[in-house]
This record gives sequence, C-alpha cells and structure tokens, in this order.
Amino acid sequence: MSRSVFNAVAAFLLGAASVLGYAPFLLFPLPILALAALAWLWRDAAPRRAALLGFAFGAGLFLAGVSWVYVSMHVFGGMPPLLAGLAAFLFCCLLALFPALAGFLFARLRSRRLFADALLGAAAWTLAEWLRGWLLTGFPWLAFGYAQTPPSPLAGYAPVLGVYGVGFVAALIAVLAGLTFAERRHGLQAGVAALILLAVGAGLMRIEWTQPVGKPLSISLLQGNIEQSLKWQPERLPLSLDAYLRLARAHPAQLVVLPETALPLMLDQLPRDYLAELRRPAGGGLLLGIAAQDAQGRYTNSAVGFAADGVQAYSKRHLVPFGEFTPPAFAWTLALLKIPMSNFTPGVARQPLLALAGQQLAVNICYEDVFGEEIIRALPEATLLVNLSNTAWFGDSLAQPQHLQIAQMRALETGRAMLRATNTGMTAIVGPDGRVERVLPPFSEGALVGEVSGRSGATPYVRWGNAAALLLVAAGLLVPLTGLRRSAH
Repeated sequence: MSRSVFNAVAAFLLGAASVLGYAPFLLFPLPILALAALAWLWRDAAPRRAALLGFAFGAGLFLAGVSWVYVSMHVFGGMPPLLAGLAAFLFCCLLALFPALAGFLFARLRSRRLFADALLGAAAWTLAEWLRGWLLTGFPWLAFGYAQTPPSPLAGYAPVLGVYGVGFVAALIAVLAGLTFAERRHGLQAGVAALILLAVGAGLMRIEWTQPVGKPLSISLLQGNIEQSLKWQPERLPLSLDAYLRLARAHPAQLVVLPETALPLMLDQLPRDYLAELRRPAGGGLLLGIAAQDAQGRYTNSAVGFAADGVQAYSKRHLVPFGEFTPPAFAWTLALLKIPMSNFTPGVARQPLLALAGQQLAVNICYEDVFGEEIIRALPEATLLVNLSNTAWFGDSLAQPQHLQIAQMRALETGRAMLRATNTGMTAIVGPDGRVERVLPPFSEGALVGEVSGRSGATPYVRWGNAAALLLVAAGLLVPLTGLRRSAH
C-alpha cells in the first residue's frame, strides 16, 4: 500500500472515530485528537493532497455519523434499498467536500509559522463548517463544537461564541497539537496556549449569563411512541388520539406539550370534544404539534398553543428539503419517496412568541433547533425554548441522542432551558447550563413531568450571533496572508 493510500485510509478512520466524541458516546476529547492527527497528515501535503485527506476524513465522519438518513428514505420513505443506500452515500460524500475545502485552504495558505498556521487551520475548518450550515438551506449536523457540550470545559465558550466559536477553539487546540507534534518545536508554548484556552472555557462556565424570572412552572412533556410506519394509517388514528389523551389526563401540569405532528390530522379535522378533553389537564396552556392550513389554503407544520384567552400558533420556518418540501427541479423524487405531509409551506420569518402559562415561548420544530442563529431571533424576549420533534423517521439510530446534544448547545448559547417533546425520543428537559436534567427513555410511552424556570437577560451570543466566530475566522485567514506578503517583500 502506497503512503498516499495509507494516509487516506487513516484519515477516513480518524473521521469515523470522531463520531465517538458526540452523543451518546460523549468521548469529547476524541474529535480534537482526530483533527490533530489530520493536521499532522496535512503537515507537508500539497493543496490537492490535503483536500483529498480532508475529503476522506469527512467521508468517515458522515458515513459513520449521519448515514441514518438511509432509514428515513428506505424504511419510512419507501425508496428501494439500493437507491436509498446510494442516495445516503452521495449525501455523505457531498458533506465531505467541506472538510476537503478546509484542507485545501490550509495547504494553500500555510506560512510555516506554528501559531499562524494553527490559527489558519482552525479558521479554515470553521469556515467550511459555517458554509455547510448555510449553503443549500444548510446541514450543520455534527459541527465540531457539538461534541464539546458539558462536561467539556470548552462548553463555556458557547454563550459567547456559539457552536462555531466553540468549534474554532477546539480546532485551534487540535491543529496546534498536530503541528507541534509534527515540527517538534515550541512544544512548551503550544501546551501553555492549549491549557489557557481550556482554563478560560472552564472559567466561562461559572458565569450565570441569565437570571430566573417568575415562579417555577410545572410542565408535562408527552411522548406517545406511536410507530412511524403505523402513524399515518387511517385505521390506526385511534392509537394516537387515545395515547395522548391518556397521557395528558394522567400527567396534568401548568404547561402540557405534545410533539411535532403528534396527531395525524389537520387542525381543522380535530374533533372539538376531543380537543376540549385534551386541554382540560393543562392548567395554563397546551402546546400541540399538528399540521394546519392557512387562509390561502397552504399547509404548514405548526405548533398551536391553547390558552384561556385564545389560540396562538407558530409555523415552521426552516423546512427540511425532500422531507417537508421538494426543491425546484426535483419533483421527480416524489415518485420514489412516499412521505406523508411532505409539501409544507414555510412560516414567515418573524412570528410572535407564544404566551402560555405565564411564559414567553420561543417554539422551534424538529430540525430548526440545528440553526442557532435562527433561534436567537426570538431573544431576549423569550423566557423558554421549546422544541417539538418527530425523529421517528430515523428509527433507533444515532439521530436521537445527537439531536438531544444539539438542544444542549442551544440552551448554552441562549442561557435558557430547552424543553423537548418528541414522538419516540428523546423527550428531555435541558437546563440553561446545557446539562440534561431529565430525559425519557427513547421508544417508550410516557410523560416527562418536572418544573422549570423562565429566564431573562441575554448572553453575548444572543447579542452578536455568529459575528464573533466569523471575525475569528477572518483573523485566522488574514494572519498567514499578512505573513506571506511580508516574506514576498
């Protein structure tokens, strides 16, 4: 085996091993070590070779970490297995192009100065991840920073810099370690710099960026555990109706929350007597995930809030391509994918908060909580974050715990508790410090009952968004460019 092939295989395995750094494994130092090893492989690589190594690393990461998209396409979407496998493979290869871009930029701009190159590597990696979270509606799943939720000391950077800033700091430590090992110089300085970054993160975790407001609120988050393959069969409708009514009656609270599309009906098809019975156990408000129809006859994936003084609604803004809408020129996929409720219209960008049980709720539906820059639009006015999800589409896979870890990052960034109500898991209460306080076992029927406090105030990330992280990226790219200009003169 040639050295180049060996290095590519090693990069692929390093990417695959990085998945162990994310939930449910939570070996948070592992992605940093893996990226350090990739930086070591990049040390003398030409731009094209570095891009190939970055692609191999990304292919390992995404094939091991997000190939659960196959489950939604084949098991629940009805796509033939070979075609679904090919589609999942190509999707992961598309995502791998972003680490390839990071490798190319690093090799192309490298100045051979240790600390400048470490900044460059972190900047190139973070820029590629930010682009992945934005282009073609974005897919920031498994961004580097998500592995650094508590107990990682780097979690302290989340309220200041957001997930991309956490990823920048983690990548800086990784690239610095990899290049130091490769060049065998400045080891002491590099070690001190890494320890300082870790210590600052740990210190930031001690800061309480937001404050409790009002009295604690009793909540009941319902998880009906209706199997996805049965949910949309008309004869199985009583399963959903009975399960959620039974859970609501058995677990009353000031705020009762049902998950995304909990009931396989349109809002106007819901029997009035059933809705009255469902609302009865909710002392301050009921939040129900259900499909609705607007005044123009368009369908929306909505969360409808029922309070004593009226009905409020939030319509999902960031829809999932192919799952909730079909991009232009891809209508032919409708013949291959048999996904019910897959032609939604997005909600408007600015929607009022839902006022329920004395709280101002920033509601997001399923995949929307992957986008921190969109969540903060409702802040600092919102006192609680609430996510309604249906990840039953992905079966018993890594998608469930990975999605919960994403919710942890959103809680950290905003300094708010995040309530998650899901159809099959993982229904959870995440505290404003990003720690999971309580969680229901996935694929079980139940209600998560507890108390939570609303919060007021704003973290730096709420005020700045991704701007601070992108400034770090710009600085990391400019430092080596400045050095190159100086050497040219």
